[in-house]
Amino acid sequence: MLEDWLSTVCLELGLERDEVDRDLVLDLARDVAHNVARPGAPLTAYLLGLAVGKGAAAGEAAAKITELAEGWQEK
Repeated sequence: MLEDWLSTVCLELGLERDEVDRDLVLDLARDVAHNVARPGAPLTAYLLGLAVGKGAAAGEAAAKITELAEGWQEK
């Protein structure tokens, strides 16, 4: 069902399905949810999308965010 949803949304938004790294986004969301806060997961995925839209490489941006999340301590 998730793959069908992803394909449908990509089509609707004019995105190429093969350019969307589903596992990268889901792994990033998991890392943020477990190390920071669950509500931070969708927000962080959105921020990743903004960064990629501005030209950042998705893998590099996700790696930076994951590193931040893994070292996060509640302030």
